[in-house]
Formats: sequence, C-alpha cells, structure tokens
Amino acid sequence: MKHLHAEETFAGIKAVNREEIQSLLKKEQEGSPYKIVVLDDDPTGIQTVHGVSVFTDWTKESIQSGFQEDKSMFFILTNSRGFTETETKACHEDIAKRVQEVADEEDTPYVLISRGDSTLRGHFPLETETLKTTIEAMGHKRFDGEIIMPFFKEGGRFTIDNVHYVQSGEELIPAGETEFANDRTFGFASSHLGEYIEEKTEGRFTKENTIYISLEDLRNVAIEKITTQLLEASDFQKIVVNAVGYEDVEVFTIAFMQALKQGKHYMARSAAAFTKVIGGIADKPLLKRDDMVTKGNHGGLIAVGSHVKKTTEQLQHLLESGLVKGIEFDVHLVQDDEKFAHETKRVRLACEEAIKNGESVVYYTRRERLDLGDNMQEEELKQSVKISDAVTSIVRDLQVEPSYIVAKGGITSSSIGTVGLHVSRAEVAGQIKPGIPVWKTGQESKFPGKAYVIFPGNVGQPETLKEAVAILEGKE
Repeated sequence: MKHLHAEETFAGIKAVNREEIQSLLKKEQEGSPYKIVVLDDDPTGIQTVHGVSVFTDWTKESIQSGFQEDKSMFFILTNSRGFTETETKACHEDIAKRVQEVADEEDTPYVLISRGDSTLRGHFPLETETLKTTIEAMGHKRFDGEIIMPFFKEGGRFTIDNVHYVQSGEELIPAGETEFANDRTFGFASSHLGEYIEEKTEGRFTKENTIYISLEDLRNVAIEKITTQLLEASDFQKIVVNAVGYEDVEVFTIAFMQALKQGKHYMARSAAAFTKVIGGIADKPLLKRDDMVTKGNHGGLIAVGSHVKKTTEQLQHLLESGLVKGIEFDVHLVQDDEKFAHETKRVRLACEEAIKNGESVVYYTRRERLDLGDNMQEEELKQSVKISDAVTSIVRDLQVEPSYIVAKGGITSSSIGTVGLHVSRAEVAGQIKPGIPVWKTGQESKFPGKAYVIFPGNVGQPETLKEAVAILEGKE
C-alpha cells in the first residue's frame, strides 16, 4: 500500500473555521444528559484529558462514584490488553451489567467508549461485542452502530481515505506495514479500516457494509449529511471516521450528538482523541516541574518494560544523556526462581540506594526478548507474567519515596499503578509531553498525591523520554 508524505498530504486538506465548529459543538453539549463512560484497555487512554477521574476497579461502588460526579466523563482502567480472551470477556460482562444497573438507578443515559490502541492492537471486536450482547440481553436497548475512530494526532496516527496511517518522521506508513501489525498477540494485516474490520470479525462485518465518514464531508462541515449516515446505521453496523485533526473529530461529534438526540444508540471503539472531544475537555498547557515533583532530597524513579523499538531507542537516548543512573534488570534469569528472586532484590536495593542519595534512576528490562523457540508461546506467556510481576514488585516493595515516578509501556504502567502503587482512584493532572499523561495518585495509594507519569511504549520521538525526564529533573 502507498506511503504518503505527511507535509504534502496535510497541505492538500481543506482548512476549516475551528472557532465556529467549537461554538456549534459547545451548544450541542450544553445540557447533554449523557454520562460518558470510558473503558481503557491500558492506562495510556487518558493521553488527551485532564481533571477527570480514573478508577482502577469496576466495583459497583466505583461506577456509582463515576456516575454521581459532576463531571460528564470518567474512566475505568480495565488493563484488558494484558488479559486473555476469557478474562477480557468476563471483565466486560461484569462492567456492562454494573454500568447498566447504575445508569438505571441514577436515571442517567450513557455512552460507552472502548478506548483501544491507536495502532489497532487489542481485543477487538471481543470487548465491544461482549458489552453489546450483555446490555442487550438485559432488555434495555439495542445498539445501532459502532464508531471506529483510531485517530490520535499526538501519536501521529491519522485515517485518510479509510486507510489508517502511523507517522514516522515525514512519512505516513499504513498501519498494517508497521511493527505493531506484527504484534504476537494482536497482529493484523489490513490498513484499510473496512478490511481491518472484516479481518478481525472474520467476515461477519464486511468492508462493503461499513459506513464511512469522509474527510471531505468533515471539512465541508456537512453535519446534516453525516447525521443522516449515522441515523442509517443498524444492527451494530461499523462506522469508520476519517480524521487528520481535532476539527474532524469535533464536526463528527456534533453529528453524533444530534443522532443520539433522535434516539439512536452507539458504542465507540476509539483512540484517545474522541474521549477528549466528546468529554468537552479544554486544551491545557503541558505540565511543568513544579506541577509534578515533590520537594525534597530524593531522586526520581523510572521503570521501563515495553519492548517496542521506539521504547528501546528512547531508553538509549536517556541513558546517554547522563540525567539518571541506569540499572539493567536481567529478566532472562526468570527461568531459575532463586536467581530471579536474587536479581529482583538486587535491582530494588540499587534503586533505593540511588533515590536515597538524591540520584534519579531508571531500571529497565534486558532489551532482547526472551525466546524459548517454536511451540513455546504458552510457556513464554507464563514467563512474561512473572517478569511483569517482578518489574512491578520493585515499586511495591520500595522502602524509600521517590520525588516522581515514570513507567514506560502500557502493561508496565498499569501494573505499577494498580499493584505497585495501590491506586484505586486517581485524577488526571494533564500531560508532561503531548500524549504522555500524568496521574495524581489518590490518598489510598502507597505514595499519596504523587505525580505518576504514564509513558506509552509507542509514543514520541527518540528523544522524548529524555526530554520528559529533563523536565522532571529541572534540566530542560
């Protein structure tokens, strides 16, 4: 499939009056009765928002708290990208039942967004199909359509002519030709989103039967036409939204809310951009050091688990910068329980020593993947869980309080947040760099009120991790 030149491609797309669009959107959102419930399959889905709550469990009490808040939107962190299919199905059945029960008790209509990866990985279509089937079985409503919108500007993910692209430098590469498409768990071949849907649903939904919201209509602010397309959806029909800028999401959201008013029911599978727009989240400047770092003499802590190529490049730039001390965690020792326990303790004690001495430290898993050979995927999965648990245990068992904490990688940041730091509810403070969110940990956590930087594995340029740490260190 053809690669595109970013600057040339964007230069050829019609500009719009964004102020006018935002004014129309604001009118549409005023007085909206809908609660936006976002299920996040790893903690990076809050990449575009601030001032919203994130719950790390899905008890009825947590969901009630989310519905009873004044804010129009809340997040539930499922971390399901690290789940098996069986675990994912069970988790989404529980959430669907509880959300519907609470919505009935609170007499509040809601929109469910399944926030997935902007590079198309994750349990699709399992998550949204489970939510749909469970809610419909409760006899409340039938879903007419599913919005598919993986656009995420901050990460360089764009959908043009129904093809999803990942930006690398000045080149737009079809998603199916990137390293993300070769994911061992969530791999795919198709870059055209209609074909991707057909591939993932095994032909139950076809590219011919998919509704496409075109860039041309979005840039012509053809709200009536787009609303009509939405109203025509039936039987959970897939609706692909093209987008290269937030203005495209804003125009679509106006039409989407008009269709909701006419009694239609939709679910969305989207990246982080749609949540920001539909939640009415205003832009906020990037966070500064004083917004995040607690005063004191201790150093900060950075944990790196993700193995994607971008993470390894970013780690290398950080190590070469001299900003922090580096400690490699030899996770290949996982096959010997005694040696692995000793290695885990060694890394933790070395981190504690540095932090106590006012030196910031990064501990990182050995960069070569553990490969046990063909037909050993099940064993590799078990070992990877043990490795993840050990990476998390270093924060959980830490005996000193760092001045800040950064975790690199979706699964790593999720397990450190929920298990290592014991966070049940956090507030999103904002972003340290575009697409890189920061939690303010709750009072129940191991380190209350701490800045916790959740750095996705696949976001940023080679220098971005170094630049984020420089901000935290006051050396940018």
